[in-house]
Amino acid sequence: MSTVTLAAPAAESRPTDPNRLVRFAVQADADPGTLPRVLELFAKRGLVPLSLNSRLLGETLTVEVEMTGMVAAESSHVGNCLRQIPMVLTVAVTERTVPLDLPAAAE
Repeated sequence: MSTVTLAAPAAESRPTDPNRLVRFAVQADADPGTLPRVLELFAKRGLVPLSLNSRLLGETLTVEVEMTGMVAAESSHVGNCLRQIPMVLTVAVTERTVPLDLPAAAE
């Protein structure tokens, strides 16, 4: 009988920066598929947002996602992927440094 060893999930093996908080601000067409497509980019990396806010204003959906621990290359890549979603109009990616013991203090 052979033993199979599985690799660690992506969320456990990817580089992290625990002092880095990244905010993704997305403006998109009001479409039922917009929010799942935005969240999919984080979920497939094993990431859970620190905060998530969406607001529908007329024909525009605004989605803000805050994430801690992403390194610059990863957040830049996710920002570029968000811009490739057909219904997305604009994406702004901002970052700040937060204390290790107070990740939610970035509001």
